Amino acid sequence: MALKKEKINELYEEIELNDGINGEIVNGEIIFKKENISVKRKLIPLIDVKIEGNKIIMSSKKSTKRERKVFGSMRAHFKNIIEGLKKPFVYKLQSGSVHFPMTLKIEKDKNELHIKNFLGEKKDRIIKLHPDVEIKIDKDIIELKSADIEKAGMVAANIEKGTKIRNRDRRVFQDGIYIIDKPGRSYLWKRKNKNFWE
Repeated sequence: MALKKEKINELYEEIELNDGINGEIVNGEIIFKKENISVKRKLIPLIDVKIEGNKIIMSSKKSTKRERKVFGSMRAHFKNIIEGLKKPFVYKLQSGSVHFPMTLKIEKDKNELHIKNFLGEKKDRIIKLHPDVEIKIDKDIIELKSADIEKAGMVAANIEKGTKIRNRDRRVFQDGIYIIDKPGRSYLWKRKNKNFWE
């Protein structure tokens, strides 16, 4: 007697769009809009995504490990975008100069951050920014804002990597630009909390 295959449950979820956020699907991409801000995300064919009224409906007839993984990832991305359109994600970085005072300058036309006199270097260190990420410099603090957490995080990581020191003793050469605050985690709090390092 042949064994009956166990029925696999379908994946299904509805995500509500509110606070003036709209969504549409165009050429395999879902576009979230609020006023003059828009965030795009590519869709993956494994998961069926459609928009009905003010709801995003996600579904999949299969529920294998692969589908569940993609489903959970897409759901998290959608919720992050909606959250970011309500209130932008903020990353903060701080520049530290021990040996040579560095100067930070935003070249808006080229969409670049120029780091001058880093470790006394004559050539500027240039970091490419992203048009969807707003950047503001206040003395030694760099603040990044964006509705897209991935783009803001990418720019923050690029700035930090752009001042990475190689072939020198990091205990002596601590110059650089470091992430001190990001969504869901505050390094400033950890530094101020004496018990954290113990």
